[in-house]
Amino acid sequence: MVKHYLNEDELVKACKEQDPQAQFALFEKYKVAMFNLIYRICNDYDRSNDHLQEGFIDVFRNIKHFRQESTLGAWIKIIMVRKALREIRTESRLDHSHDQIQSNDFMIDQWIDAETLDKAIRKLPESSRTVFVLYEIEGYSHKEIANMLKVSEGTSKSQLHYAKKSLQKTLSKNYHAK
Repeated sequence: MVKHYLNEDELVKACKEQDPQAQFALFEKYKVAMFNLIYRICNDYDRSNDHLQEGFIDVFRNIKHFRQESTLGAWIKIIMVRKALREIRTESRLDHSHDQIQSNDFMIDQWIDAETLDKAIRKLPESSRTVFVLYEIEGYSHKEIANMLKVSEGTSKSQLHYAKKSLQKTLSKNYHAK
């Protein structure tokens, strides 16, 4: 039977002591949210599962360094994002295209279901998809993204702009095709 941890501090303390039940409880608590995050970045189910497992290994190895300056979930999220990005970089270099797209920033005002939007996001190139997910879905600032990806804030902003324009184009094509 799995032990129930009353609060996050107790769970962290037990994980720092390498308690397998605590590690399992932490994994169970965060696995779905972290998988979804990694999948949005990687766009590959099997790779995302691999990155999730490797990311949790990093979490358990480094939990002794967790100083509780943020929530446990936020700390784990940073580890997972960095792990996924490191793996992506080894598989292929990030696209640093700085295509400047002029726009009048029109919005698609039709209702779009989550599945259609998710498919459109997954079609984005890795670099712009990563920035889009981190900025628009996870709420990171361009400065934080730049630090995570080791790019300039300008690159982060341009990748986000590119992602939005691509999504806009894809989604408006889908809407007009109906």
